[in-house]
Amino acid sequence: MQRVAVVDYGGSNLRSVVKALEHVASAQFSVEVVSTPEALRNADRVVFPGQGAIGDCMRHLSDRNLLVALRECVRTRPFFGICLGLQSLMGSSDEDGGTEGLGVYPGQVHHFRTNAGPAADGTPRKIPHMGWNEVHWTRPHPVCAGVPSGSRFYFVHSYYVAPRDESIVLGRTEYIDTFASAIAEGGAFATQFHPEKSAAAGLQLLTNFLHWDGRA
Repeated sequence: MQRVAVVDYGGSNLRSVVKALEHVASAQFSVEVVSTPEALRNADRVVFPGQGAIGDCMRHLSDRNLLVALRECVRTRPFFGICLGLQSLMGSSDEDGGTEGLGVYPGQVHHFRTNAGPAADGTPRKIPHMGWNEVHWTRPHPVCAGVPSGSRFYFVHSYYVAPRDESIVLGRTEYIDTFASAIAEGGAFATQFHPEKSAAAGLQLLTNFLHWDGRA
């Protein structure tokens, strides 16, 4: 049986993520909420969901001695980062007056522009970006199999990632500006949107992730 570890750093509501994974998991998977480095390292797959402020997230990860283990897991087994779980992979974030991330990928996390004005149809572009929006894939990937480019996913965020290496960007979304809404490199896959709240398209991504061998 494969162990699927959902990271609990003490600051995220994990229930919807765990329920979605359990919904799509077959009997060969065991979905477990973990909060220790040992449990992370013993997992076959890791899902890192997050919500809230990145400063609190990084402090909680440090307090639980999870920083090193998380960096290892991104590089050594299939890994799925969700929302803050994506943003934390960058080198730093503008949030909370400037916050150092895990530094797995060089890049910055930026706040949406506040002076963008309404969309072309007159719709106000509020921050946070909240609701359904399209994600356009930049290339094929096993985790995206069966999910057409342009599928709609659910977003709730005020910040977005800007990786220095554009080649890791897998999905792009338009809101105020065009931003990276998904990245993939090696065995790591991460999204700004919430697959667990994104109906059939999100469940398909989670299903694909569970059966992915970690190769692009």
